[in-house]
Amino acid sequence: MTSRTLDSAQTELSDVLGPEGLHEAAESDAVRGVRPRWVARVGSTEQTSEVLRVAAAHRLRIVPRGGGSKLDWGAAPTGVDLVLDTSGTESVLEHASGDLVLRATAGTTLSRVRRTVAEAGQRLSVDHPLPGATLGGIVATASAGPCRQAFGTIRDLLIGITVVRADGEVTASGGKVVKNVAGYDLGKLYTGSHGTLGVITETIFRLHPLAAEHRWVTLRVPDAGTAGAAVRSLRASQAVPTGIELDRPSPESPVEVSAQLEGMPKATDQRAHELAERLGAEFGVTAEVGHAAPDWWGAHPFAPLTGDTGLRFAAAPADLARLLDDAGRAAAEAGIPLAVRGSAGAGVLFGGVPANAGAARTADAVSRLRAATTTLHGHTTVLCAPTPVLELVDPWEMPEEGVFGLMRRVKEQFDPEYRLAPGRFVGGL
Repeated sequence: MTSRTLDSAQTELSDVLGPEGLHEAAESDAVRGVRPRWVARVGSTEQTSEVLRVAAAHRLRIVPRGGGSKLDWGAAPTGVDLVLDTSGTESVLEHASGDLVLRATAGTTLSRVRRTVAEAGQRLSVDHPLPGATLGGIVATASAGPCRQAFGTIRDLLIGITVVRADGEVTASGGKVVKNVAGYDLGKLYTGSHGTLGVITETIFRLHPLAAEHRWVTLRVPDAGTAGAAVRSLRASQAVPTGIELDRPSPESPVEVSAQLEGMPKATDQRAHELAERLGAEFGVTAEVGHAAPDWWGAHPFAPLTGDTGLRFAAAPADLARLLDDAGRAAAEAGIPLAVRGSAGAGVLFGGVPANAGAARTADAVSRLRAATTTLHGHTTVLCAPTPVLELVDPWEMPEEGVFGLMRRVKEQFDPEYRLAPGRFVGGL
């Protein structure tokens, strides 16, 4: 891009955004080590559309950014000219409490949503370890936590979405009615796309009533096999846990399994004590009932933006014991520490490897774990990792040829010039 073209692009962007809306990027604005030229802070869907029209005219490569809490997830972009900052759009646009529906901008933080809907005794059933994360970022990365056990993932809760395409065209899918079935459910397509198909500007979610009482039943078991059996027992329990999580700080550690119960006062406490008594008798351990969640509940076993390697690996819930054993074996054979935590009831776990574990050993562990989860018909994804690790192992596993071909065709339909978060997703999409 010539200096004349750059000057023209900068002038047009400044005209759209005003003097405060566009600035030169700093080192802190880098995306996985790739520093952009500018940062554009948008305040509305309309402004986002105008910015993307200018970007299309000048073939600028764009990476959307909300709160930035997961900007180190995924692969490094092949290039980025403009970071599109949506955090300036933060706003709850509509809370239809009688319909249990919320409409908010993509730049709205989860903590803001929680405060707003709690006033009406409601909640957005999304658990996230970083309350400062924005709705757009949560959708783009398909983040989910403990309560997915009862309420599903973000894909299940999202009922409407507004997205600006790479050419600046504004599109909308779904609506403010939970059972809206008109047209294609494009919200599911954008969920987990890491900003490669469009820039999310508005979201509509279904809400749930806020429970009057919560209890957590926690037991510590010696090994993966017993943990798997405990999770199976909890999944089949008439106590109906809304979350089933586990925590194992290292492959040699005992495994803590915890179930969240919620509902009416007194009745929930009674259910929790009955469940604890039954689990204790079944597994020969003491199951404790807590009024607060365990300290590790809903948190990732790796620290964001610190150089830790964060993994997500999954298999069918019935294979949980094997999944835990395989993770421990992969870590031991590679010679690294591995903390494991996650949604045991759904068969989705997170792994954390400290930054000082060494790139070669960490990459070796990932390769071993991928081989194991493939055998279980599951998957292993590197959510975040230092650059030396990602030079040795791809963060994404390649899907089957037919599946990847479909993904590529979708990308080319939505972003034919590969200008939205280029290279950030599977296979360089």
